[in-house]
Amino acid sequence: MSVLVLDQAGAQTVLQAAKESAQQRNGPSAIAVVDPNGDLLAFQRMDGVRPASADLAIEKARTAARLQRPTAEIEDNINRGRTAFVTAGIAALRGGVPIRVNGEVVGAVGVAGLSKENDTGIANTAAAALSPLPKTAQ
Repeated sequence: MSVLVLDQAGAQTVLQAAKESAQQRNGPSAIAVVDPNGDLLAFQRMDGVRPASADLAIEKARTAARLQRPTAEIEDNINRGRTAFVTAGIAALRGGVPIRVNGEVVGAVGVAGLSKENDTGIANTAAAALSPLPKTAQ
């Protein structure tokens, strides 16, 4: 069985989908795409985004990749009383979503901009950008 890899072309596809979604929502954003280890593959900070959003987007993507789940779940867990997550040194903010191909996490996307609703919507759209495409194994 071959391992699926998120290559630079795939990372750029995810980044472009996020950028288009942000533009449609009139929500300039910082967008980060990482591999399964959380290492940065692609990044863009759109005009009009607060400087801190860059670090937030990268950390959201890294957290989603390493935990293999959306950061919204972590934020929800904290809000329901699982406060130990606060001490874990991870980004527990909405806007990080794993990128899955054939059910396997191949990376993640993190979005930080104006609101948690926009961040989550943009990240979900971007993470789904590779789903309909057949991905060649490397």
